[in-house]
Amino acid sequence: MRARNLRAVLIGSASCLSLVAGLAAAQETAEDDEFLGTIELGESKREIQTDTATAVTNIDQTEIDDRQAGTVAELIDSVPGVNLVNGSTPQGSGINIRGFGANGTFGTDQKVLILVDGATTGAEELYRIGNQLFTDPQLYKSVSVIRGTVGSFEYGSGVVGGVVQLETKDASDFTGGEVGFKFRQTFEGASNGDGFTSSSILAWQPSENWEFLLNYTHRQQDDQKDGNGNVIANSAFKLPSVLVKGKYTFGTNDDHSITLSYNNSSSQERDVPYDTFATTGGSFGNVDRDIETKVAVLRYDYRPVGNDLVDLQVNLSYSDQKIDSSYVTGSSSLEGSSFFPSIRALADADHRYETTKLTVKNTSYFQTGEVAHDLRVGAEVINRERLDAPSAPGGTDRRFALFAVNQMQITDQFTLTPALRYETQDIEGNASATPPANASYDNDAVMGGLSARYEFQNGIAVFGSAAYTESLPIIDDLGTPLFMTQPEKARTYEIGTSYTRTDMFSQGDVVRAKINLYDTNLWDVTSYVSGSPSAPLSEITTQGVELEASYAHASGFYADFNANLTDGEEISSTGVATRWRNTPADSARLTVGKRFGQTWDVSWELIAAKSVTDASGAVTPGYGINNLRATYVVQQGTLAGLEVRAGVENIFNKAYQPHLSTRNSPGRNFKLTLAKTF
Repeated sequence: MRARNLRAVLIGSASCLSLVAGLAAAQETAEDDEFLGTIELGESKREIQTDTATAVTNIDQTEIDDRQAGTVAELIDSVPGVNLVNGSTPQGSGINIRGFGANGTFGTDQKVLILVDGATTGAEELYRIGNQLFTDPQLYKSVSVIRGTVGSFEYGSGVVGGVVQLETKDASDFTGGEVGFKFRQTFEGASNGDGFTSSSILAWQPSENWEFLLNYTHRQQDDQKDGNGNVIANSAFKLPSVLVKGKYTFGTNDDHSITLSYNNSSSQERDVPYDTFATTGGSFGNVDRDIETKVAVLRYDYRPVGNDLVDLQVNLSYSDQKIDSSYVTGSSSLEGSSFFPSIRALADADHRYETTKLTVKNTSYFQTGEVAHDLRVGAEVINRERLDAPSAPGGTDRRFALFAVNQMQITDQFTLTPALRYETQDIEGNASATPPANASYDNDAVMGGLSARYEFQNGIAVFGSAAYTESLPIIDDLGTPLFMTQPEKARTYEIGTSYTRTDMFSQGDVVRAKINLYDTNLWDVTSYVSGSPSAPLSEITTQGVELEASYAHASGFYADFNANLTDGEEISSTGVATRWRNTPADSARLTVGKRFGQTWDVSWELIAAKSVTDASGAVTPGYGINNLRATYVVQQGTLAGLEVRAGVENIFNKAYQPHLSTRNSPGRNFKLTLAKTF
């Protein structure tokens, strides 16, 4: 019944948005050709992507700085459809998109893909300790979040929740392409947990063709407190990170470029719970743990001037995640019992994932008759190796993929985009492993989707898409032969409408809105089990609506709103239907702010979530959280260019625990950031 009601709400919401946009457009008066001079358009905090059928959100450097996020997860939780499992720490947290991705049992279910400069990162189903993303937001200049499947085919297979793409900073972002040195220093402090961050960036361009960047960031905090003043155990961390990057541009008209980057984030944790999602050791006990994530990327670009058929990119990447741990004697409540040997084996296990990937992609722009094509074709070779560990079989996963995405502009108003991906897999366990974990398997799959968008003359656009993908087996499941020959399959339908208009209420204002409805069905499930004895779920269905709207006035006033309403159902192997365990709470976020020239930017943010009752009857209360942010940039004098950012998160010190999280969120937190480029 709830699913039917949600569909009705979705359809009604889309209809209302189209009606409101149509009425606004009907009020538009005829324009003449008289030049009225340059008009400065209003700018909101984040530009809504109304020009595409893909559900995508881009976060630029300005927003990264203003949000003062302590983790990448905290940086993107403002995207509709994105929910965090915990989030204020790099360990024991993760990203959930549309009900898939991280969860409180495994680090990830492989339905959310995370890319750093094109490199595939993250672990598989590491029980209780898995990390999707272990890095620092200060290393990056932009983050893009694609929700759903239809925009994912040039990046990977099995994407049901979405894709998170991070791009590291470049030296030219600071030098502006001019020869010389630039140095940027950032200091940040946080009251809750005595957090402190120092980020030092040295950018050097010895010539117009060479550029080098070195970024060292150190972030740390002690255990934080929730709104009740209680300590949130297992929330302390130290995270030193480094980014080294160089680029050489050469050839006629600088058509060629080679970029090499390396980033590394690591932490040393002592006497902490084995279960990174928990706050106490409990039956698992405590461990000493070292975590290190490394990403190295070599990229070649060839963009010949005057040749629209060639825009070649070759990306060779290597990512490595190591998690080494050792049991702390006397910390487990089961020590001395018959169960303890298996607990000790888990606690002492060392894990390592190494992923090497070569991606060759070309973009061509050409015309066939009246149709303009933006065609991206490519091939990928992927090799993933996993270290053998107790309850976590090691092995190798080799894949080869071909993909093509063709954005076809049929008319000025109508765009059609088919996408196709073919992927093969050769996966095998280590020869020394206990059968059946030492076996080998071959799989392949053809996946694809189609999206369409039509834009009317009055600023309204309608769009829709259909996509099918398969999640090929993972090394973690080598011990279960059934899972190795049964790829998970998913299809997603989406439909929506968007609206863009300038000068709606006054000269220079901008209105943008986008509403997206989706319906996803996942079957042949291997990632989740239920019942006793445990058996894989037979099916998971999710439906939802994502709403984004913004208004910006030339005077500097802006307002941004987004909401996420969702419902989900899981069906057991015996046909019993219950609420999908990873369905997030319905939520909304409103930001209202004002810019005063280039000097001040002040904003207030309200985050609200509805209470949730899960299938077991447990209730997660709803909540409302207020945040305040202010940015001041010195315009004149010896301190010109100094950036001062002050923020208060959870102003009223609310005690709350978001649905899907395993511990309370932090209480009131004052943040102060000082940054300057010299």
